[in-house]
Amino acid sequence: MSDTNFGRALCAMVTPFTEAGALDLDAAQQLADRLVTEGCDGLVLSGTTGESPTTTDAEKAALVRAVREAVDGRASVLTGVGTSDTRHSLDLARQARRAGADGLLATAPAYSRPPQDAIAAHLSALADATDLPVMVYDIPARTGVRIAPDTLLRLAGHPRIVAVKDCAYDLLGTQQVMAATDLAYYTGCDEYVLALHALGGAGYVSTVANAVPGAFRAIIDAYDAGDTRLAARHQQLTIPLTTLMMSADLPGAVTAKALLTALSLPGGGPVRAPLQPADEPTTNRLRAAHDALVSAA
Repeated sequence: MSDTNFGRALCAMVTPFTEAGALDLDAAQQLADRLVTEGCDGLVLSGTTGESPTTTDAEKAALVRAVREAVDGRASVLTGVGTSDTRHSLDLARQARRAGADGLLATAPAYSRPPQDAIAAHLSALADATDLPVMVYDIPARTGVRIAPDTLLRLAGHPRIVAVKDCAYDLLGTQQVMAATDLAYYTGCDEYVLALHALGGAGYVSTVANAVPGAFRAIIDAYDAGDTRLAARHQQLTIPLTTLMMSADLPGAVTAKALLTALSLPGGGPVRAPLQPADEPTTNRLRAAHDALVSAA
C-alpha cells in the first residue's frame, strides 16, 4: 500500500456560507479545527459534499488557504479539481498547488461521458500538472461515467496517482485493483468503512464525519487494535445516521449542513442553489439519529 501521507480518517468537508450566501472562511476554519481535534487526520475540500459545482475558482483557493492555516500541519488538506473541462481542471490543480494543498482530488469529467482512454488521458494530465499527489475519485453516480478497473490499473503506473476515493459500489472491481497495485484505497461510502479497511484499504473519506468524526475514527482504531467485534459494533452504530444522511434522496451537503445547524456547530447554514435546505421533519430525524448514536457510543 502506498504511503500517501493523506492519513486514514478523512472528512469530505462541507463548505460553509453566510446567510447572505458568501463563503464563510471563519466558519470553515472553526469546522476544520473541530474535525481534526475530534479525530480526522485529513480534510477533503471542494468535493461533492463541499458543493464544488457552485463555488468559484477564487473561493476554492481561499478555502484551501484558510483550512491549511486552521489545521496548522495537524492534518492533510486535499482539494477537488474535477470539472468537465480538462483545461479548467489543470488550472485548478495549479491554483491548488499555489494555495498550499497537500493533494488533489480528481474525478472523471462529468456530463460528456468520455471513453476510458480519454478519462485516463484527462487524469494523467492532471497528475502531470503539478508535483502534488492525486487521489482519483470514482463516483459514476455523479459524473455519469465509471473509471473502470482496467483504467485504474493503467493510472497506477503514474508516480503521482497514489490513491482512490471509491464510490463505485463495485467491491469485486475494487479488490481486483487493490490486489494488483499499490494504490491506497479510501471508501467514500460511509457504510463501507469497516469492510474496505478489512480488505486492506487505507481509510475513508466520510461525509457523515462532518457531524460525528469520532464515530468513524473509532471503527478503524478498533480494527487496527485487533478488536474486530468492537469495530463491527462501531460500524453498526453509525448505520441509522448514515442511512438518513446519505440514502434519503437528499445530497450529503444538505443533510450535513442541516444537522450541523441543528447541533449549533460550525459549518451549518445555507446551501447554494440549486440545492435547497432540508425541511424541519428531516432535520428532526437527523438530530434524533445523531443523539442516539452519541448516546450508544
